[in-house]
Amino acid sequence: MSTQKGPISQFLEKNYLHFNAAALVDAAKGYEAHLNEGGKMLISLGGAMSTAELGISLAEMIRQDKVAIISCTGANLEEDVMNLVAHSHYKRVPNYRDLTPEQERELLDNHYNRVTDTCIPEEEAFRRLQKHLEDVWHAAEAKGERYLPHEFLYQVVNSGVLEQYYEIDPKNSWIVAAAEKNLPIICPGWEDSTTGNIFAANVIKGNLKASTVKSGIEYMIYLTEWYRENSSGKGVGFFQIAGGISGDFPICVVPMMYQDLEWEDVPFWSYFCQISDSTTSYGSYSGAVPNEKITWGKLDIDTPKFVIESDATIVAPLVFAYVLGQ
Repeated sequence: MSTQKGPISQFLEKNYLHFNAAALVDAAKGYEAHLNEGGKMLISLGGAMSTAELGISLAEMIRQDKVAIISCTGANLEEDVMNLVAHSHYKRVPNYRDLTPEQERELLDNHYNRVTDTCIPEEEAFRRLQKHLEDVWHAAEAKGERYLPHEFLYQVVNSGVLEQYYEIDPKNSWIVAAAEKNLPIICPGWEDSTTGNIFAANVIKGNLKASTVKSGIEYMIYLTEWYRENSSGKGVGFFQIAGGISGDFPICVVPMMYQDLEWEDVPFWSYFCQISDSTTSYGSYSGAVPNEKITWGKLDIDTPKFVIESDATIVAPLVFAYVLGQ
């Protein structure tokens, strides 16, 4: 047992000895070893991890340079900020499994959008952020400038205009930590988010040009440049939380570079872990065992590979606690 580790890590090493529990500890130790050997790590966020307040542990991972780049859905990009500015207005529904259609409609009529047991308050969360995002979109367009979705959000966060609304300690916001470090973020499919919908509505109304926010193709170009600059030595690892586009999009950058760009000496991802409850037999990309990724030119034979088939809201904070030595 690692005596230098804190009580959470010592508990994991003593009690998490088999099955998914053992896989969790193995993955955490592999993550730590990867960093200790000079590697960098990409974390991908699917699902509703920001609404699950993953920022409590992820923000500290960012501050301590335990993550070099994040790939996330548009929902995770915006929902961390929404929790930051409207936390006291959120409504928890522990008995969400028992809600009738009429009760669900009542939530909608009261401007609550439900994510499992947590309801996001539309007026306080979305609208507080909307005005300030629209301001930076218009400002950029007036100057003939274009930015990626996360860069616009960084402008808003770093400007301080949201501080008047803060309802949680900003040290528990992963976006605040990322903005302070100007951490690279990949946000594929940003259009599939509330702020993406707001931007699209502005374009349809003729208020903004679609080109003002850079596209997903430009995110792939951005990731390609970043990977080329950061994959020497030990290389870049891939820590995938849940599935979907936040994981599928960035992991493809490696085969794209050597198959489509025909670049030589493109290193594979040098560590891989997925936290998922998806089932392989359904043909899901997210549930595919890591070895399948060898056939797609993403991982190599000797890449350390881990699968934790469990609830990411339980598992991810524990892995992060271990890597942080807690």
